[in-house]
Amino acid sequence: MSEITLTLPDGSSRSVPSSTTVADVAALISPGLAKAALAGKVGDKLVDLSYPLTADAPLQIITSRNVADALPLYRHSTAHLLAAAVTNMFPGVQCGIGPPTDEGFFYDFVVPRPFVPEDLEAIENKMREMADQDLVFERQMWPRDEAKRFFHERGEPLKVQLIEEKTEGQSEVSCYTIKDKETFVDFCVGPHVPSTGKLKAFKLLSTSNAYWKGDARNQPMQRVYGTAFLSDKELKEHLTRIEEAKKRDHRKLGRDQKLFMFHQWAPGATFWLPKGTILYNTLANYMREVLIPAGYTEVKAPIVFNKALWETSGHWRHYRQNMFLVESEGEQMGLKAMNCPGHFLMYASEVRSYKDLPIRFHEQTPLHRNEASGVLSGLTRVRQFSQDDGHCFVMESQIGDEVERLLRLVQRVYGDFGMTPQMKLSTRPPEFMGTVETWNHAESELKRALDAAGVPFTINEGDGAFYGPKIDFDVTDAIGRKWQCATIQLDYAQPENFDLKYVGADNREHRPVVIHRAIFGSFERFIALLIEHFAGAWPLWLAPVQAVVLPISDRHRDYAAGVQNRLAAAGLRVELDDRQEKINYKIREAQLQKVPYMLVAGDRESAEGTIAVRSRSGGDLGARPVDAFIADALEEVRRKSRHEQPEPATSL
Repeated sequence: MSEITLTLPDGSSRSVPSSTTVADVAALISPGLAKAALAGKVGDKLVDLSYPLTADAPLQIITSRNVADALPLYRHSTAHLLAAAVTNMFPGVQCGIGPPTDEGFFYDFVVPRPFVPEDLEAIENKMREMADQDLVFERQMWPRDEAKRFFHERGEPLKVQLIEEKTEGQSEVSCYTIKDKETFVDFCVGPHVPSTGKLKAFKLLSTSNAYWKGDARNQPMQRVYGTAFLSDKELKEHLTRIEEAKKRDHRKLGRDQKLFMFHQWAPGATFWLPKGTILYNTLANYMREVLIPAGYTEVKAPIVFNKALWETSGHWRHYRQNMFLVESEGEQMGLKAMNCPGHFLMYASEVRSYKDLPIRFHEQTPLHRNEASGVLSGLTRVRQFSQDDGHCFVMESQIGDEVERLLRLVQRVYGDFGMTPQMKLSTRPPEFMGTVETWNHAESELKRALDAAGVPFTINEGDGAFYGPKIDFDVTDAIGRKWQCATIQLDYAQPENFDLKYVGADNREHRPVVIHRAIFGSFERFIALLIEHFAGAWPLWLAPVQAVVLPISDRHRDYAAGVQNRLAAAGLRVELDDRQEKINYKIREAQLQKVPYMLVAGDRESAEGTIAVRSRSGGDLGARPVDAFIADALEEVRRKSRHEQPEPATSL
């Protein structure tokens, strides 16, 4: 039998007979490694322990210490364990898909009735029972037609559809069993852990409605969400974070603080209530204060455009299914889902010189995207939203400097909210406009700007927009969750589509490059992030109500009203609580509403022209002259939140 040479991560090598499995190599290295092994990595390919090695290659044995590879593997295997439990407990259930996610895993099922909490508890118990049995995950290669026939006869047409779509041209398909075909079998490319006994630290969390392939026109399904970790300690920490997140849920806090509402007659569109409108406008005006000194001009483009615009931009071909379409006088129209085409028309409305560039447009008008009803979720997934949208028209030679300016701008904005963004460069997707050469050049320009700015970044392969590569920004909130917000996108394709030009120093026409950028992302999603980041305990500059004046009794009302007027005249957002309630009750109410400052007015304060100041987080701060409080509060507003820390959720 011929031998092959395997190169291990420490640089050493092993010669073994061809077709030796990964598990056999782990056993040759050490019994401890064989026991801890979950999978193998041959070059860049993750494989099962049963995988036969037939050629010289680098080999890494994956254990729980290799978290980047082991955790998705563990979660994918746990999703299969979930499906095995469900199909054993509920005969006739159809299986959809069950991928790992950043937070855990899910699996979609076609069921005769929705799952209830008692079902989840029973399913999880069944999963633990099957894990204790240490049942083997086995990959089996089946003839394609045999696999289709097998799943058809089992009454699983969705699996047949997946096989047809994903294995066209293949003679064999990969299927995994748990123990045997009667216990569980799934069409899947794997890999998986060697047996269910490896799966210990998991928890089922919730269910939701779903649709096959996420399309509301398709088969309705039940989605079961769970999470899994490589240790019980990590699982417990994650479940604690989930509990913290529930306390911070922007939907609950938004309702409690009367910031926004939704209504079934306008699904996916936010009703901003008075306090929420204050918050929204504060952020909108803040962004204007940041952008106008940075050379941006605010514009407003129409909301509805003729189909010809979307055909020119390519959205009619690539994005029409996500747009709201209307008809007027026999003409097809589309509500705008993005601002860029309108900005291109504005740019093209007059002759531009190289001396004019960069030209920077900024817009905050509403956008509409026809999201499926099943995925709408609070402010984070809506159909109507606004962005702090901007488009920079630059010469090729200006790209590096402009992107570097944008990187600094993003860092400055998130610094004002006490957050540090992490950056990732998203490269050419499978479907794209333009040429590969243009894309390669655009990606290299963004890399050069990131390097020049001296900021760390990761590569997110294949996740660029269809018209150009982009830099995306993730921010981590107060309980460790990541949110994707800001984006910078380089676009060579749309200037060609819209025939955008400028007159260069050589008096000839040239093509500008467009940089799409948003810093908050959408206002709706960013406000959801802020609500949960601060747990509704707003820093003073953002708080819809910055202070509430509390007269102790009716005889102090006139003085308290005068204090309110003085604060309002200074530009502070202040309310007067003159209800005939005890002062401790009113303080408690303001504390529950997370008002930053409570200003108590009694006999002494009225006589001395002061106010007794209570801080939301600092308690009783003592009596202060009203003008001194105003000056300090205005300075705190000027400093914004960069010197403040979010309150812990446990203080709610």
